[in-house]
Amino acid sequence: MVKLALFVRLEAKPGKETAVADFLAGALPLANAEAGTTAWFALKFGPSTFGVFDAFADETGRQAHLNGPIAAALMANAAALLATPPVIEKIDLLAAKLPS
Repeated sequence: MVKLALFVRLEAKPGKETAVADFLAGALPLANAEAGTTAWFALKFGPSTFGVFDAFADETGRQAHLNGPIAAALMANAAALLATPPVIEKIDLLAAKLPS
């Protein structure tokens, strides 16, 4: 059962919107390789506002994701791509519907 999640809000620097979108889309294979990541979504809220939502069965999976290659690449590129540091929120899920 999926119990935990992360929500990360990202604000692209002016002129870096396409680079942020490409970065997020390019992270899908890395997310697919994470056994503990049950669901992973790259989001676009508006012209320069993006996000990531991930879901996990347990804290081990969530921590592995936070210590994994997507997070490392995001932090390595944050200064070049983002107007503000990423805002990472840890979430407890109350209910979820996922494909079986």
